[in-house]
Amino acid sequence: QVQLVESGGGLVQAGGSLRLSCAASGIIFSIRPMGWYRQAPGKQRELVARITSGGSTNYADSVKGRFTISRDNAKNTVYLQMNSLKPEDTAVYYCNTISGYGRDYWGQGTQVTVSS
Repeated sequence: QVQLVESGGGLVQAGGSLRLSCAASGIIFSIRPMGWYRQAPGKQRELVARITSGGSTNYADSVKGRFTISRDNAKNTVYLQMNSLKPEDTAVYYCNTISGYGRDYWGQGTQVTVSS
């Protein structure tokens, strides 16, 4: 079955950096689009960044220039490098992929807390 396992979250001061990782199994990773979403308390889950199988990326306006999504197909892993973190980046971050049948798969989430 499909499994997405996130890691790398934690507590960081404003202006700091974190790198999230998502290890995927049960899919042909190299051909699947991958994404990072986040959900803050009381808010809807929102897209942070996506990367296609070909490496094209897109980002939410709020993170452009600060976050970078990348993938390592040899390791079946997608990363989210987060720099210049702000308190408003505090959220649970989720890894996502979509199967060839259009089904969404999600990881369990990793907490990112940015203190001011």
